[in-house]
Amino acid sequence: MEPIYVPSLLKAPEKTEVIDFKQFIADLETLMPVQGTISVSHQGTYLQVSATIQAIVTLTCDRCLQQYNHRLNVSPDEVIWLDVNADRIDDLPLEQEVLSEELIESLHPEGTFDPENWLYEQLCLALPHRKLCRQDCDGIEVDSTTPPPIDRRWAALQDLKGQLPSEPTP
Repeated sequence: MEPIYVPSLLKAPEKTEVIDFKQFIADLETLMPVQGTISVSHQGTYLQVSATIQAIVTLTCDRCLQQYNHRLNVSPDEVIWLDVNADRIDDLPLEQEVLSEELIESLHPEGTFDPENWLYEQLCLALPHRKLCRQDCDGIEVDSTTPPPIDRRWAALQDLKGQLPSEPTP
């Protein structure tokens, strides 16, 4: 997907560009190409971006460590403000307090919007924090009837332990 030059949206029909896609996204491992539709609409002072995205990713269960496939169906909708100061990061202080209402996405009005990067971010946000192959996953099964095997590298220490007296007498 090619980046969209923001001013070109003003010349598009209804100031909107709609992209149907079916492709792999860089740095996102999926079983099949990510597919869906993304709509980028210029609203004067902001971009309205929405999409429907489908993908299948392979995850590792946090409990049993088995791999499983997980389907992502995402319909993100976001407002990206157009701000002439959006790309000025060099003159910002190293530390500054930021209020939660100031946490907004912004682009320069003469800049570009990268739909592939936006899709990547939305899919990463949709990945589950708690990865379970199934709700009733019991985790790794441990056989408690047999003692765990002793690592052969510790065999010399085990022999030495057998040569020591069991309890010192007072």
